[in-house]
Amino acid sequence: MRRSLQGQVVAVTGAARGVGRQLACRLAARGARIALIGLEPEELRRVSDELATECAYWHADVTDAEALGRVAREVVERFGTVDAVVANAGVAQGGPFLDCDVRSFDRVLQVNLLGSVNTARAFLPALLDSRGYLLQIASLAAITPAPMMTAYCASKSGVEAFAHCLRGEVGHQGVEVGVAYLSWTDTDMVRGADEDDVLRELRRRLPWPANRTYPLGPAVERLVRGIEHRSAHIYAQRWLRGLQGIRGYLPGLIGTGARREMRRFEPQLAAGRENRAGLVGAGGAADEKAQARQIPTDS
Repeated sequence: MRRSLQGQVVAVTGAARGVGRQLACRLAARGARIALIGLEPEELRRVSDELATECAYWHADVTDAEALGRVAREVVERFGTVDAVVANAGVAQGGPFLDCDVRSFDRVLQVNLLGSVNTARAFLPALLDSRGYLLQIASLAAITPAPMMTAYCASKSGVEAFAHCLRGEVGHQGVEVGVAYLSWTDTDMVRGADEDDVLRELRRRLPWPANRTYPLGPAVERLVRGIEHRSAHIYAQRWLRGLQGIRGYLPGLIGTGARREMRRFEPQLAAGRENRAGLVGAGGAADEKAQARQIPTDS
């Protein structure tokens, strides 16, 4: 059953750019009141200025459970309720596991997985009161493994499982939980990953339709429709639904193909080892900048 978003209060994490920003704009166009949450206050202010509805923004790191709990309380105080929450905040890192910067690898897990857990923990009391909806943004990476993206795949598989478990726990209390799956979509994160020559070439060599970059607008429109219906599963690209029936076969198939591809690109990977570090894209750079401000340096 489709529910009107007119007057509904929706909180979106990772709202400063990419999927979160576009989603906030589309939800506001449907009449929803928006709580923007993210790490970039200036970008959040710009998003807020774009919205043609009641909105407010909060600067918070989703890995900070205490801060996120405070934000959730302030959102309720500001709007009176929370009808839906979109756990969207995420970062990514690419490259062979043994070459990955340890701090960046751990940060992907902290933001994508533990940040989603913190989001649910902070907002579930309000969603229980409103009998609301929690949408977890996952990825194609939750359905199928992707060599060179170990941290991202682990985190997205984790949030998918977390959301499925949570759905079973809170459904009888009137709270619906959904998982959204996106393939390669035109965002800062994907453009940042494409700056790595090997990652870009490996993706180009994937079979169609997994080798395409999809426009952001239609993908987000599907998310909006899923929120209106409080869907358990949302597929930003239609073909992703078909993978669910064969996902049990994908690790073996990809493992076989990846062995050949990794051998092919081994010289390039070795040559670029010294330059491979950090999170990808503008959002990753913003996250690293925020972390640097919090880490004390030796005097």
